[in-house]
Amino acid sequence: MTQLTVRGVSPEVAHALRKRAVENGRSAEAEHREILRSVFVGKMEEFSAQAAKLRKRLQSDIDSSDLIRADRDRDSKK
Repeated sequence: MTQLTVRGVSPEVAHALRKRAVENGRSAEAEHREILRSVFVGKMEEFSAQAAKLRKRLQSDIDSSDLIRADRDRDSKK
């Protein structure tokens, strides 16, 4: 498992993290992992769903190489 070190955390933030950990019955380290998991796992699922919708919307039967070739041929005739 990867380790993560965060430097420069203000005393207020560190205190709030420790307080939140106690309130949730977790160690400070477990609380940090839960915060990161809740933020990033949900966002990745949301991002994946949005990306799938965009890919579906942008699907095309057009072969772009034909368009590029035609554009080059047009430019070479000038």
